[in-house]
Amino acid sequence: MSPAIAQDPSKQAIWEIESTHPDKTEPVDKALREVIDPEIGMNIIELGLIRNVLFDEENEKAKVTMVMTTPFCPYAPALLEMARTKVEETLGVTTTIEMGMELWDLTYMEEGAGADWGLF
Repeated sequence: MSPAIAQDPSKQAIWEIESTHPDKTEPVDKALREVIDPEIGMNIIELGLIRNVLFDEENEKAKVTMVMTTPFCPYAPALLEMARTKVEETLGVTTTIEMGMELWDLTYMEEGAGADWGLF
């Protein structure tokens, strides 16, 4: 039996959109939950892959920062494009996506998401 992985509160992303446009946060979160990592079978929110969502209403644009579960994820291009498209459709503005360079680990996962793996 492997030891449980404790979640680290410092590894929870705080999206800029939460403070600038709190009414947009829930629709964006819901849309991004539709993007499923095909290897793991979990959505990118549960996995904690979205690091930031910035909504610039004045200039009609948004920016998403996302990390991958592995540095050479074969699905990275598709996952990045699906996330970008979901945010663009939800907010109705041109959206860019940036792949963050920080490493992902299991403690980034949403609380309870690792239960199926016996981690939390």
